[in-house]
Amino acid sequence: MKIYPVILSGGAGTRLWPLSRAVLPKQLLPLVTDKTMLQDTVLRVSGWPELMAPLVVCGNEHRFLVAEQLREIGVTPLGILLEPVGRNTAPAVAAAANYLRAIDPDAVMLVLPADHVIDKNVPFAQAVAQASALVADGALATFGIVPQAPETGYGYIHRGERAGGSDTAYQVDRFVEKPDRATAELFVADGGYYWNSGMFLFRAEGYLRELAEFAPAIADAAEAAVRLGYRDLDFCRLDEAAFSSCPSDSIDYAVMERTRHAVVVPADIGWSDVGSWSALWQVQQGDAQGNVQRGDVYLDGVSNSLVRAESRIVAVIGVNDLVVVETPDAVLVAHKDQVQRVKQIVDHLKSKERTEHLHHTKVYRPWGYYEGIDAGDRFQVKRITVKPGEKLSLQMHHHRAEHWVVVSGTARVTCGDKVSLLSENESTYIPIGMNHRLENPGKVPLHIIEVQSGSYLGEDDIVRFEDIYQRA
Repeated sequence: MKIYPVILSGGAGTRLWPLSRAVLPKQLLPLVTDKTMLQDTVLRVSGWPELMAPLVVCGNEHRFLVAEQLREIGVTPLGILLEPVGRNTAPAVAAAANYLRAIDPDAVMLVLPADHVIDKNVPFAQAVAQASALVADGALATFGIVPQAPETGYGYIHRGERAGGSDTAYQVDRFVEKPDRATAELFVADGGYYWNSGMFLFRAEGYLRELAEFAPAIADAAEAAVRLGYRDLDFCRLDEAAFSSCPSDSIDYAVMERTRHAVVVPADIGWSDVGSWSALWQVQQGDAQGNVQRGDVYLDGVSNSLVRAESRIVAVIGVNDLVVVETPDAVLVAHKDQVQRVKQIVDHLKSKERTEHLHHTKVYRPWGYYEGIDAGDRFQVKRITVKPGEKLSLQMHHHRAEHWVVVSGTARVTCGDKVSLLSENESTYIPIGMNHRLENPGKVPLHIIEVQSGSYLGEDDIVRFEDIYQRA
């Protein structure tokens, strides 16, 4: 049986603000190990002989980061499907199923969110093998996590009769929404309830058949999105009109709660969806006082806390059970039992039309990144890094002029009809309305300081005439 990992890399991870943001969400961050959560997820299944190359589903705005992170770990994906808009898991998996069915009519999909932690890889592989036998007979399998505590942040699955004569899997009796504390305690004491992991194994054809019965609008829209999609560099763009017309729904609601073929395989695999800062604290090894710390941190009389510093020293004294997260433009301080309210901060930032929920001061681009240094009335200063051999689009601005100073490396600068090479400590000026381009023709990264001045300095004041990354 050929199994195709389908990695779902959507979502914004708002409960892990200020580190996770819309442009750089939690699955693309190194939260637990020195690799990102996407990289850990892909590597977790890359060594299994029966598994094929992964198929990744992500948002259009994350496409270059996803491709670069896969390249960093030496994994060539089967494909990267680009969602023009978010429509929850049922449409995303339906698009992947249509894509796989065209390649292999008998394809089996192992659906994995990109932002989960699994500490016990061998038991996980065993659970997948157990599910495979049932999937071969037409089952749609999900993995139920053996609960370690009466957790109120997860949905639950109640098992029914044993499935297909198996001693290790059960028919799904029902899915249960996130319970209150007392109900969760009853579930754990009962022994027949499992945390809903959001991971699945089924045939692509079987999933699409059930989806067509229970959610035909999703099935039709996803099929059209793939059929009308097209290649863009190394990506497959789903048709925007078709996918945008698709109803938004989860796999659970659209299929698994309705199908007669749902089975649950219990799994004790050290799983967490890392859905909050307290969950991240739980899955990491703390010090003797129970503290998890990262970055330039000083602690005195602190216990059972998570403290993370990204850009400066963070000193914490005489407190317990706190989460303290520092980034260059935002600081979060919260009690561990209140971290589910972090999403309210993101909602507040949105309502005030601020940007701290969208991106960090360092913003990644396919050619490198830029980082905000200073800003004021009619000016802002950025540090720009361009990777060797890369170049920005040929562009112009209606409302701002730019001054570039080369800090290190070599810059090839196009300004109107003139092309020049600049070395360390040399500078140039780009007038308002002038076509221009910045390139790195060298073998080492190019670092420049850019000073922008003008009446409007937003990133949407860019008119692109030519772009190797095919951005609009």
